[in-house]
Amino acid sequence: MCHSHDSRPPAPPRSGTVASTASSTLTAADGTRFTVSTALPAEPARTGVVILPDIRGLHPYYVALAERFAEAGVAAVAIDWFGRTAGVCEEGTRGEDFDWQQHIPRTTPEGIDADVTAAIAALRAQAGEDLPVVTVGFCFGGSHSWRLAGGDLDLAGCAGFYGRPSLVGDSADRAHLPTVMLIAGSDTATPVEEQQALAERMRAAGADVDAVVYDGAPHSFFDRSYGDWADACRDAWEHVLALTDRVARP
Repeated sequence: MCHSHDSRPPAPPRSGTVASTASSTLTAADGTRFTVSTALPAEPARTGVVILPDIRGLHPYYVALAERFAEAGVAAVAIDWFGRTAGVCEEGTRGEDFDWQQHIPRTTPEGIDADVTAAIAALRAQAGEDLPVVTVGFCFGGSHSWRLAGGDLDLAGCAGFYGRPSLVGDSADRAHLPTVMLIAGSDTATPVEEQQALAERMRAAGADVDAVVYDGAPHSFFDRSYGDWADACRDAWEHVLALTDRVARP
């Protein structure tokens, strides 16, 4: 499990007012309905983020993370993976008892891309059609965020925490978008060396890759309850926000 059920994200290094938060349902191009959670900053956003969760789907952690991005001035929408196989989230999020193990193997890159495309459109409908959008993912979502750096969706950049290079696949050889890789130095799920090798492979393809290793940090260190990793959390925020600032509209 990537986080405990009561885990929540750390606060960003800059803080502003959140104008609105909402749970809603989007429809992908293939007709799939899926649940999202959106948070918008009070000031006009210059960048948007599509948050790609871990294996649990739209857990409350990611609802809170969308709000943290809005506090940092970034429009954000967190998506659920499982509209095609489990339907929409009746309570707005996936519960602690959600059986993700039977649903994760039934996700596909094509379905994920369709959902991300719908989320991009929804953000732009609320924050401006010229809004640059990046993905920020975690574990399963981090893997797919890195994969999207070699895709053809209308994205400005991609960031991922502790992903699996095996899920990126041949997309690494087409990587062209600015990419941030936040790597847990003591990740027992994926060896650090594999993630660093992926970074080099993506650089060889032409992507500008900012890969940071947090020595000793465990998988899922980006959690406000991890007091020992507060500095790593703060630094990770800085790298992600540097990406959103880099691609921001004037």
